[in-house]
Amino acid sequence: MFRLVLVISALFLVFTATPLVAGDSPQEQRHELMEQSKDAAKPVGGMLKGEVEFNAETAMASFKAWVEVADQFGDLFPEGTETGYDTEAKKEIWTDRAGFDAELKKFSDAANAAVAANPQSLEELKAAAGPVFKTCKGCHEGYRVEKE
Repeated sequence: MFRLVLVISALFLVFTATPLVAGDSPQEQRHELMEQSKDAAKPVGGMLKGEVEFNAETAMASFKAWVEVADQFGDLFPEGTETGYDTEAKKEIWTDRAGFDAELKKFSDAANAAVAANPQSLEELKAAAGPVFKTCKGCHEGYRVEKE
């Protein structure tokens, strides 16, 4: 139980404090949001792999973090931010903006559906989290430069 409280507290601190420490540039802000998304994915991924015991509160905290990321992320790609801060954004974000926006909508819809599902078991978590992870993969494949 104590470990659960620590995990939830840590997630809360990460998600609420990040805007205070993130840089001003859109590149830095989107980097921080992707870090939040990755941090939210870790406990869910651990549960799905059987490495971490299922916990509904932790899963919900992750889903809500993804909704927060989805709500902010799309606005952080204005013209002129194609480079800088070691960005991993592909040029296709700006040359295929409609496609990029469609991928972001899929992520947002999947994250919101996961929250609405409110999984109370590992099987329900699999059904709710699977589509979210799928949208992450789809966007990364088309719109993110893989760093070595």
